[in-house]
Amino acid sequence: MNPSVPDFAPAATEIFLLCAACAVLLIDLFLRESRRWITEALTQATLLGCAAIVVATMTPETRLTFGGMFVDDAMADLLRLLIVIAVSVLLVYSRGYLADRGMYRGEFYTLTLFATLGMMVMVSASHFITLYLGLELLSLSLYAMIALQRDSATATEAAMKYFILGALASGMLLYGMSMIYGATGTLDVREIATMVSGNANRTVLVFGLVFVVAGLGFKLGVVPFHMWVPDVYHGAPTAVTLLISSAPKLAAFAFFVRMLGEALHGLAPDWRSMLIVMAVLSITLGNLAAIAQTNLKRMLAYSSISHMGFLLLGLLVGGDLGYSAAMFYVAVYVLMNLGTFGMILLLARQGFEADQLDDWRGLSRREPWYAFMLLLLMFSMAGIPPTVGFYAKFSVLAALVSIDLVWLAVYAVVMSLIGAFYYLRMVKLMYFDEPVDTTPIGAPTAGRAMISVNGLAVLALGLLPQPLMAWCLMAVERSL
Repeated sequence: MNPSVPDFAPAATEIFLLCAACAVLLIDLFLRESRRWITEALTQATLLGCAAIVVATMTPETRLTFGGMFVDDAMADLLRLLIVIAVSVLLVYSRGYLADRGMYRGEFYTLTLFATLGMMVMVSASHFITLYLGLELLSLSLYAMIALQRDSATATEAAMKYFILGALASGMLLYGMSMIYGATGTLDVREIATMVSGNANRTVLVFGLVFVVAGLGFKLGVVPFHMWVPDVYHGAPTAVTLLISSAPKLAAFAFFVRMLGEALHGLAPDWRSMLIVMAVLSITLGNLAAIAQTNLKRMLAYSSISHMGFLLLGLLVGGDLGYSAAMFYVAVYVLMNLGTFGMILLLARQGFEADQLDDWRGLSRREPWYAFMLLLLMFSMAGIPPTVGFYAKFSVLAALVSIDLVWLAVYAVVMSLIGAFYYLRMVKLMYFDEPVDTTPIGAPTAGRAMISVNGLAVLALGLLPQPLMAWCLMAVERSL
């Protein structure tokens, strides 16, 4: 290939997604309300095309483009594929919910595509500017999607809270990046790693690191930067809550690895101590606060805080073992979260959100199969074998023990036992209480099929977790 001609092949997926998103936006302008299914079909076709391009362009070696600002490696390929699958699944779950609430519009689908583009840019960024652009594209799309239900006061309030706090966190992140730039003279991830290990001003670097970790902590929703999580999860339309709580976690994991694991690896002793504090606080507050909740979405919000604390445990271990365990954990969490919020979307109907714990009483007598699927998901969230959630937590705990942080592993186990209470409470409500609502559940056929696949995947991956674990390990070994 002529060296003077830029090679855009590593970014083929993102270029295709950008062009397709713009095309969907324009086509939707000329569609009647009765033909809105065309927009949905085009969106799913776009995601399918992205998955095909990712698979077709997979290579063992690492490739750079856009002047070294964009990287295509094994970790980016795996995460992009998982993001596309997660977004496609959540759109299947969301169709009926959106139609019942007047949100079955082109704006939802185009914003979803642009949010997906932001996530893909984040996982493939090799430069601080690219990382920040991907993050802001994702964030701005989510702000608009939360407020899409304009007549809802709670949705508007949630959007305002998320926007204000998100802008503050972005400012902190940008300020931290600028301090790192001042200390190293570069924004390239690989060059920063070299400078940090060299003669860069360590005091300025540590100050910048504090701001960076604070900004990342907000985006991941961990204590003490968690204040937005319960309100946004509760106030946003459930379909949007599902988007916020699933695929972006994969992008946030990549953000942590690119920023801390690659660029600032030389400051590992400093950021590792910060992550330990954030992880312990997140696991503690998340599990204890979830017990007191009567709203299922708020309970899952605090559960998310606890799970992200577990993710930090894997990240702070570092190395191939720690990062692969964290990647496996976040992939499993997204799978479990898709199924759990998918159940809420399938049980919801016009004027009924199905987000109170009492709404799930006696579900086994109304819909035994749904109840069994949710039982598998709750067992997996709690980390009970043979579901995949057990192996996800086990892999993180094993990574902690490997670096002699036994006390932290023991503490995480104890808090997981406490957290199992609110997951098993859902099982008790479904199987041992009398139903309070006998209305038939009229979920679409596609949604019923998807929840079956989702729930059984949790069980199947629990019985055979090795392929996914090996894939995560291979991706990390080839990329870092």
